[in-house]
Amino acid sequence: MREMQSGMDLNLLVALDVLVEEASVSGAAARLHLSEPAMSRTLGRIRRALGDPVLVRAGRTMVPTPHALAIHPEVRAVVDRARGLFSAAGRVDLRTLSRRFTVLAHEAFAAAHGADLFARAAAEAPGVRLHFLGESHVDAPSLRSGAADLEVGVIDTTAPEVHVEHLYDDRMMAVVRTGHPLLDGPLTPARFAAGEHLGVSRRGRLHGPIDTALAELGLSRTVVGSLASYPAALFVLRSTDLVGLATRRSQGLVDALGLVAVEIPLDLPALPFCLAWHPRHDADPAHAWLRGCVRDLLTAV
Repeated sequence: MREMQSGMDLNLLVALDVLVEEASVSGAAARLHLSEPAMSRTLGRIRRALGDPVLVRAGRTMVPTPHALAIHPEVRAVVDRARGLFSAAGRVDLRTLSRRFTVLAHEAFAAAHGADLFARAAAEAPGVRLHFLGESHVDAPSLRSGAADLEVGVIDTTAPEVHVEHLYDDRMMAVVRTGHPLLDGPLTPARFAAGEHLGVSRRGRLHGPIDTALAELGLSRTVVGSLASYPAALFVLRSTDLVGLATRRSQGLVDALGLVAVEIPLDLPALPFCLAWHPRHDADPAHAWLRGCVRDLLTAV
């Protein structure tokens, strides 16, 4: 770290951030509007400063070293804080902005709103690149570490270092294929419980609020299994008699797959749909633009 400690060259940190993201000298050069030879020289400076190769050859591609991956979240955090400091009076030229944002969200959000978000970015900030990161089966401080810039979804964190903005309350719906026997007649709690169910859980859980509500009525259901993604589950429902789930705001995705969503006849807790981000992004006008884009998409309904 001798060169970084003595020279404090922020450009090296910016380059390191992009090199690890792209895992490619040519990709990083394109992102930073540099020639490949210039990017290679910058990588050489970073290697000397860190005492680490940063990127190593793996077959026909390059991959970041363990050390590069370990320090990348902190590098990203420093770069983001610097961008906020140097943004004049909270203004940013979206037409010339070159930035990559990572959005942590359930796959259903990307499926339902990804096209509109990409279209708006292309129209307003063509240099912005969006990466959707699916929810993990383990909880990790992705916003604090810099692995994600914005989280979208049902967020129950109370961590003081995370800002949470509530957008609306959603609710769960039962989803079945067209012509499913469950659609023949009024849907009662007993008829709902009698079906075979397909759960959605990133941790593989087979029990949840629906089971709690059924138990209060002396009922139980059979959950034959679970998937980590609502879109994947919807495709399974098209070809089976399983009963699945989707949020009310995912109605468009349900309709697009030719499925039918019906109200669940149970008293279920609301699903608070929110945006969340780390406070270091509060004064970052580019991040504020991203938050505004997502907020507009989700509150336009």
